[in-house]
Amino acid sequence: MSKIEKAKSQSASLKGFKHSKPGLWLSIGTSAFGAISVVKDVRKAREESDTLKLVNALVGAAALVTGTALLVRELRRLGSDDVLLG
Repeated sequence: MSKIEKAKSQSASLKGFKHSKPGLWLSIGTSAFGAISVVKDVRKAREESDTLKLVNALVGAAALVTGTALLVRELRRLGSDDVLLG
């Protein structure tokens, strides 16, 4: 197997992980760490009275909330596909 074929097969397996329950939980956890950064940015912007930095931090927070909501929706869809969960 050539290096290119090996890389393609490895990439395909990682794409499958992204849409699995553990992959979604990992993404949600990553978003939680991103929220910590946003909180720090908001505090710093308020201390400096910098409106532009504050707006930037709030837009970042909105993006995190939206991304997390999408991940939770996908997680629920995976759960609803499970026959044992009802």
